[in-house]
Amino acid sequence: MQKKILYITNQICGAGGLERVLSLKASYFADEMGYEVHLLTLNQGDIPLFYHFSSELKYHDVVAKGNSIQYFFAYLKGIKKVINKVRPDIISVCDDGLKGLLAPLFFRFPIQFVYERHTVKQAIMSMGNGGLVNRIKNSVVSKLANYGSSLFDRFVVLTKQNSLEWPKAKVAIIPNPTSFYPKKPASLEHKRVISIGTMSHVKRFDLLLKAWKLVAVKFPDWSLDIYGKPLLKEELTDLSVELGIADKITLNNPVSNIEDKYLESSIYAMSSRYEGFGIVLIEAMSCGLSCVSFDCPYGPADIITDSVDGYLVPSGDVDVLAEKLMLLMGDATLLKEMGAKARENVKRFLPDEIIHKWDSLFEELVQ
Repeated sequence: MQKKILYITNQICGAGGLERVLSLKASYFADEMGYEVHLLTLNQGDIPLFYHFSSELKYHDVVAKGNSIQYFFAYLKGIKKVINKVRPDIISVCDDGLKGLLAPLFFRFPIQFVYERHTVKQAIMSMGNGGLVNRIKNSVVSKLANYGSSLFDRFVVLTKQNSLEWPKAKVAIIPNPTSFYPKKPASLEHKRVISIGTMSHVKRFDLLLKAWKLVAVKFPDWSLDIYGKPLLKEELTDLSVELGIADKITLNNPVSNIEDKYLESSIYAMSSRYEGFGIVLIEAMSCGLSCVSFDCPYGPADIITDSVDGYLVPSGDVDVLAEKLMLLMGDATLLKEMGAKARENVKRFLPDEIIHKWDSLFEELVQ
């Protein structure tokens, strides 16, 4: 019997990791597994999709406007209408905000509810100054989140470390799949390091630029390319000028052909404060790039085998980040050996491997 799944998310038109993973999973379920797949979005309208989604998918967009109360109830009404129409076997909530965590409170249907957590718990906390009010607010949010996590039939996280954040949930651990695995890996002859992510405080590209200042002294013929939403692009541009490396780095907007950009590079660098998983790492490794990453919570340590297919660096340590980048830049043999091991080791994240874990989970829930 054909299974119906309804994904509830915010929008799928952006260039973020959640959108990229959802485009892959939803399309695979529809095209390869024979699922009837529905996607419910919020106020997306006619905005074009950044990633490719299968033509077999069915879309529903809820329009919510007005003040906070009007907005909230319009959203709930829209979701209930879609659920009544679709009657899915499984609802999978892909919303990292608090409203997603509390969704089962508002929808009393005999349907299996799954939650997909794509980032760390910290992402819903206030990044304030640590004062009393901020601590109380974060405590309340944390308790609500823990309660919400207990309402789901399965609570899916991406790494073992992520699972420790949710003591009340029925946790399952399923990592993200890689978006591609090119027939031919990168040549590793391009003197270019690549990094991808929204230009935000979470990604800490300011630390990557500071590391690059050290790199540029010894390897002036190498360049650094960053691709991502340009939230802090102006600040990063100013910093690159201040550090004297403006001619050695390029800040690019997101591109849909990111696979080509990996293949035109030789090393991947990650400087994040935290990650839900780090799909960019497995994408880079799929292209035969070794990765140098801060060992931040969570993801890099589940993906990179230190000193085998990449390097894990103490989080925030600019000097060691620069040191490991230069180690690879200065040794072509090491660069190619680690790149080959990265491409081999990342096969455990191929879609065939990961999607079948999801299929097994859904089979368990609806049997």
